[in-house]
Amino acid sequence: MSDEHHSLMNPYGFILLALLGLTGVTVAAAYVDFGHPWSDVAALAIALVKASLVVAFFMHVKGSTAMIKISVFSGIFWMAVFFVLILADYLTRTIAFTG
Repeated sequence: MSDEHHSLMNPYGFILLALLGLTGVTVAAAYVDFGHPWSDVAALAIALVKASLVVAFFMHVKGSTAMIKISVFSGIFWMAVFFVLILADYLTRTIAFTG
């Protein structure tokens, strides 16, 4: 018979509670008007924290080898580069009215 002790409050239980709490913070932040750009920044910051928790613990990147961590961070880096390039293209376009 195994002597393993299973409990809800193992690290996954704490991460679950953190994710549920951050989901509540997301809902609460949706009702608060921070101003035009800051509401989006607040929502993205909360989403970034939640995504980081999921990647670190549920995808087991926290205890992985250095090669796995480099792969994850390089993917995030290139995604950020592409987002910056797309945003730069979007912000430099002008609307041409014909008529």
